[in-house]
Amino acid sequence: MKMKFFNLELKGSLLLFIALSFVLVGCQDYLEEQPSTLIDSDYIFTTQEGLKSGVVSLYKINRDRYDNGTEDFMGAVLMSSRSDLAFSRSGYTGLMGRYERGVSPVDQGANFVSGLFWKHYYNLANKATAIINAAEDIEGIDEEVRIQVLGEAKFFRAEAYFYLYRMFNNIYVSTQTVTVDNAFDVVNDRSSKEEIFALLNNDLSFAIEHLGWIATPGRVTKGTAKHVKAKVAMWEGDWEEAKSQAVSLINEGPHSLVATTADVFAGDRNNSEALFVIQSKDDLLGGGENTMMNANYVTQYFHISGIEANLDQGGKGFSRILPNLYLLNLLAEDPNDTRDDNTYFRLKYYYTSGDEVGQEITIYKPITDLNNPSPTYQKYYQNLHPSCIKFAQDDDDPDSYLNRSNIMVYRLAETYLIAAEAIMRSSGDPLPYINAIRTRANAEPLSSVDQQAILDERARELAFEGQRWFTLKRMGQDVINSQITNYAGDGEYFPNNLGSKDPRENWKPYYINFPIAQIDLNLLGPNYPQNTGY
Repeated sequence: MKMKFFNLELKGSLLLFIALSFVLVGCQDYLEEQPSTLIDSDYIFTTQEGLKSGVVSLYKINRDRYDNGTEDFMGAVLMSSRSDLAFSRSGYTGLMGRYERGVSPVDQGANFVSGLFWKHYYNLANKATAIINAAEDIEGIDEEVRIQVLGEAKFFRAEAYFYLYRMFNNIYVSTQTVTVDNAFDVVNDRSSKEEIFALLNNDLSFAIEHLGWIATPGRVTKGTAKHVKAKVAMWEGDWEEAKSQAVSLINEGPHSLVATTADVFAGDRNNSEALFVIQSKDDLLGGGENTMMNANYVTQYFHISGIEANLDQGGKGFSRILPNLYLLNLLAEDPNDTRDDNTYFRLKYYYTSGDEVGQEITIYKPITDLNNPSPTYQKYYQNLHPSCIKFAQDDDDPDSYLNRSNIMVYRLAETYLIAAEAIMRSSGDPLPYINAIRTRANAEPLSSVDQQAILDERARELAFEGQRWFTLKRMGQDVINSQITNYAGDGEYFPNNLGSKDPRENWKPYYINFPIAQIDLNLLGPNYPQNTGY
């Protein structure tokens, strides 16, 4: 069922809704600044148009994490910095990625995470809940509108709680609308895993049943909900459900893998592979903000004389989060794999002016011998190291760190890899699904599949798309311990990253859960559980 009344080109009703919206339960300092009547959802959701505007606002709220400029837009890139695939070079994101910050409930990193993730997703979940409860009760509206509103709002509530659970573990969920009567009620305990997953599955099942396959670019669809429900099932260890949802999406939906890896992130990303793309448009009310998301992933090659910042080589960046040797070696295993240079990554750079136009730049050398390191290795990491270019868009400004670009959140390639893993862990043949991804990349097909093959293929295909940390955590404590302590950062290949700056050495097993910031615990009940280890 495709509804025509929704339009992501946000109008004045969105601004009105945002002005009237209520905020996270327990965010006391913010609530005290607002007239209490503005918290009451009954004041907002009394008409069909109000509900429609409310749903549109969920997209804006969801995008806020990417648009938030905290510490070079940490909200957009933090999860990629904390993985076995990244070398987190500098800045506050580097501190977080090396487990120097965000490792205590009272450090500044935990405070940043509070605003960018904990409060953000509770805000999204609470507003989605208010819309759901209002839509279920309101009378005299078009039933198709009601069902569409409920489908999208339930998707966002499920995704918000799912993200919170994967980051923090000790979370609470609620289906109660925040009102003037309960806004300051204290939450005394976390929800059980059973409660959390019952709500996730109920919400996502409703979205799958009632949303259509096709929608305006940027809207969630049946396919988006199926994809997330498959991910939820994997966290439950329900491999048959994960397989069912993933295979159904692949076989029944209108989506298909684009022809080449070069096509995946080309243009505005609204292609046949896209399952959910955050839309950002210039000169459009509600069209998003400029971010430094791409700049975080691209090295400072333009500091080298004879090469200017240009979109073909990644745009303008500042070398915060770079592919490490583990990832680069995975990409190099098959010389025909097209995911290495100038599709997902930029491995080599070329002069754009002067006498050497078109020639490869090789003036800085990486470390290959620890006993005799290259004297230029620091410049190599700053200015010539390979970069992820998945977030550079064709119409970006090559001379600015700030750009407004669409962001691919979920895509069908991951669905194929979910199907492969779920089948591997249940029944059937996983090879057609994992090899569909490899064949598209011109890589040699696999003849067998195990957990490490899944991890490696997810690394090649999905690196820096925000999924890796959650994959490692889902696979268990032994897996995340091994991957981080063996591969995170560049370890011995970057001597300045040794000691206190080495994520392999800094890693503690209890970091598998982020700390709940003390500023958030202070708003909860006195016995609300902090995650183990903090």
